[in-house]
Amino acid sequence: MGFGNRDLYLLDTSALLAFMEDEDGASEVESILRAGRVLLPFIVLLEVYYITLREKGEGVAEKRYAFLKSLRGEILWDMDEAALLVAGRFKGMYRLSLADAMVAAFAKVKGAILVHKDPEYEALGSEVKQLALPYKT
Repeated sequence: MGFGNRDLYLLDTSALLAFMEDEDGASEVESILRAGRVLLPFIVLLEVYYITLREKGEGVAEKRYAFLKSLRGEILWDMDEAALLVAGRFKGMYRLSLADAMVAAFAKVKGAILVHKDPEYEALGSEVKQLALPYKT
């Protein structure tokens, strides 16, 4: 799969964990990271950190957080009003988790392709451009 240099990608927590744990889809995430135009919402950093802390301990969580901050992607530290309202609409209409509603809203507002391994995003249909990696079985 080729990834265009002009395409903008937003990586969900599930995509980053797939990459870090070498799951199905890891090579696609690696190609996206190499292509460059990547967005990482703060909520994704938070989720990677706490999930890793719970499953693998504080040392691994700290290393993964440092790794995410070292990536060439742009970290979205703030949520503006437009993204907040879109996230609220996604949460209310599609019953997404709060974090997934925020991630999807960032992708929509920024015009990015949402890269994920989360079937919950299917509810959005064409609201957000998506690249679904192979789901866990």
